[in-house]
Amino acid sequence: MNKDYWEKKRLDMVEKQLKSRGIRDINVLKAMSIVPREEFIPENLKNSAYDDCPLSIGKGQTISQPYMVAIMTEILALTGKEKVLELGTGSGYQTAILCHLAEKVLSIERIPELAEKAKERLKRLGYENFKIKIGNGTLGWEEEGPFDAIIVTAGSPEIPNTLKSQLSENGRLVIPIGNRYTQTLYRITRKIDAFIEEKFTQCVFVPLIGKYGWKN
Repeated sequence: MNKDYWEKKRLDMVEKQLKSRGIRDINVLKAMSIVPREEFIPENLKNSAYDDCPLSIGKGQTISQPYMVAIMTEILALTGKEKVLELGTGSGYQTAILCHLAEKVLSIERIPELAEKAKERLKRLGYENFKIKIGNGTLGWEEEGPFDAIIVTAGSPEIPNTLKSQLSENGRLVIPIGNRYTQTLYRITRKIDAFIEEKFTQCVFVPLIGKYGWKN
C-alpha cells in the first residue's frame, strides 16, 4: 500500500470520524491528517489503522480510537507554546499529535518495551520536541513541572492530586475518571485559588496503574 492510499485513509478518517462528530479545532484536524497512524499499529493490524475503534498494541495496551485522541487533544486547548505532560506513551501516536501542537512534550510509560519502541518510532518519523521516560505516571514528572497541560491516556478511579499540583496557573488536566470498565472524560483547570472541573464524554480506557491510580 502506497503513500497515497494511506493519505486518503487519513483524510477520510478526519472527515467521517472527526469533523462529523464535532471536532472543530483546525490545528487538531491538521495534525490528525498529517500523522501516519499506520506507522503506530502492529503489522498484523495495519489494515485497521484508521478504523473507528481502539486497537491492541500488545502488553495489554491499546492505541486509542481516532475520535478519542482528537477530542482529548481539542479539550487541552493547545496554542503551540505549551509544555505538555502525557501519561501513557503507548504506541507514541498521541505523543506525535501533541508534538505538532505544543512546544515540548514529556511522556511517561510504565512498560519499558513500549517506551523504547515509541521513542525509536518517533525519532524515525522526525519528531524531536519530545522526551520519554519509563516510570509510574501517577507521580507525574515533578522535576520537569509545572506543566501547561497534562493528558492521561488511561482510566483512573480519581483525580490524582500529584497531577493537579504539577499544573501551572490556567493549566489543564484531561483525564478519564471512573471504574475499570467505563469512565467520564474530565478537564480540570487550575486557577489561583481553585480547580475548575468540567465533564465531557463517556469513554473506555485501560486502567491507570500506579500509586495514585489502580493497583495491579
